[in-house]
Amino acid sequence: MEIQYYKEPSRFLKREMEFKVFGHSGLPCLAFACEGGRFYDWEDHGMVAALAPLIDAGKIQLFCADSVDAESWLGSGEGRARSEMQERWFNYLTGELIPRVLTLNGGTRERVALLGCSLGAGHALNLYLRRPELVCGAICLSGSYSAAPWFGPYHDDLTLRNSPLEYLPLLHTEGLPSTRLAPLFLCCGRGPYEEDFLADTRAMAQALTDRRMPAFVDYWGEDVSHDWPWWAKQAAYFLPQLLQQLTSKTKPTA
Repeated sequence: MEIQYYKEPSRFLKREMEFKVFGHSGLPCLAFACEGGRFYDWEDHGMVAALAPLIDAGKIQLFCADSVDAESWLGSGEGRARSEMQERWFNYLTGELIPRVLTLNGGTRERVALLGCSLGAGHALNLYLRRPELVCGAICLSGSYSAAPWFGPYHDDLTLRNSPLEYLPLLHTEGLPSTRLAPLFLCCGRGPYEEDFLADTRAMAQALTDRRMPAFVDYWGEDVSHDWPWWAKQAAYFLPQLLQQLTSKTKPTA
């Protein structure tokens, strides 16, 4: 497997940001780790190994992003500073990292697929909803989709922008561009430590239904815990389905 490591400056974050690339070609997939996660977590916790058949076959190219969760969602400082840090990171993703991903992928594609687990699933869904023109599909596993548990009573315009469960009911979805209909998969287990994430997944599924925004939602068994081994199985299960949907959309019709 071809592996590349990058550490590049960000004008939005005013620091160097790291990311890692696995594979040589295929659908560019941008991956987010769970809360406080780092760019190496997907590799360290078996996610890359689980997706190795797709990576080695050139069907996907996996890009593992770094986070600033420690200074935003998990931070202990003043609320506005934390929400501003989150928004700067969002702008880094959309204005710097995704264009870089597309260039490294060969420069022939205009959109990326998104993968995330736990808080990383929230980041993925937030990006899917806010910048649909950049996204061709998303897989969100055991997601946390509200800023409220992380920011507590603090609330401002930026926490709202990064809280899909709060802003989705406010969206006017009539006449949404077709890019809003990119394939979306939500999955959560019903086992240990999944209670809050299961509640968020069910609430998000209902919010999407209310807005007539299609998504495939799957609830796994009571033995399925909030942990990397299950996310690895889920990612390996759903990614071929996403690839199949994207391939069928590109085939000419009679």
